Amino acid sequence: MNIITQVLLPLILAFIMLSMGLTLVIDDFKRVLKFPKAFTIGFILQMIVLPGLGFILAFAWFKHFGLRPEFAVGLVVIAACPGGVTSNLMTHLGKGDSALSISLTAIISIITVFSLPFLVDLGLNTFMADFESTKLDVTKAIFGVFFITTVPVILGMSIKAFKSDFADKIEPTCRKISSIFFVIIVIAAIAKDWRTLVENFSTIGPSTLTLNLMMMCIAFGVAIVFGLTKAQGRAITFECGLQNGTLAILVTATFLNDLDMMLPGAIYSILMFITGGTYLLAIMRKNKVTALLDAN
Repeated sequence: MNIITQVLLPLILAFIMLSMGLTLVIDDFKRVLKFPKAFTIGFILQMIVLPGLGFILAFAWFKHFGLRPEFAVGLVVIAACPGGVTSNLMTHLGKGDSALSISLTAIISIITVFSLPFLVDLGLNTFMADFESTKLDVTKAIFGVFFITTVPVILGMSIKAFKSDFADKIEPTCRKISSIFFVIIVIAAIAKDWRTLVENFSTIGPSTLTLNLMMMCIAFGVAIVFGLTKAQGRAITFECGLQNGTLAILVTATFLNDLDMMLPGAIYSILMFITGGTYLLAIMRKNKVTALLDAN
């Protein structure tokens, strides 16, 4: 498993981020100026509310429901991760605001290079202060996440800028390969610690599902309260519910070298497809009904 976590996993995540970069242009970052209200709300939800909720749920399950310390940290890690490329895809399929979704994913992915290591270190100090063997080198983590996530995105954007036709040609294939890699990593993570997962699913499963559902509901509700458009609300809901599970697995398995700790991120990655997919199907069904009513 050492070769997988130390070599293959970083390379796979780098490829996934490269494929995301192939879809980005500088204007994607400038778009935040066109809808500052929606972007600000999405930013606060993902950068402050989501990590805060992750800590609260991790502490509650740790104190009252027997969640092991390493799983509590794993829950904090997935809550501290940015949205994944899947959120952009589901936003597009659900006729949400794709520009807003892409802007949130891109900008927050860059910022979490710095915020993620510190949040993970806080989680370790909160839940595993007595475990001297599990420590995070914050500086090493920052540089590691930067080179594995941000550099590939910049490379992808450079290809898009200077070889646009080539980028457009290979991007669909890269996206499909990225999806396959993501599924393989999640399955491998679960299979490796299958016995541990079965023994602790009663705490890992409900805690990760609660985080996912609560955050999606909060995002959906906040969008309504602040008068965002349906398209903006859908984008923010997907962004807050579909996290970068591969990054969570990388941090726990590679930087922290704790295979048990990566289980919450792996389980979350499976559950988010179910909840996000259910939300997407509800949107598509509603859109179909609306179209039929308009036609009549």
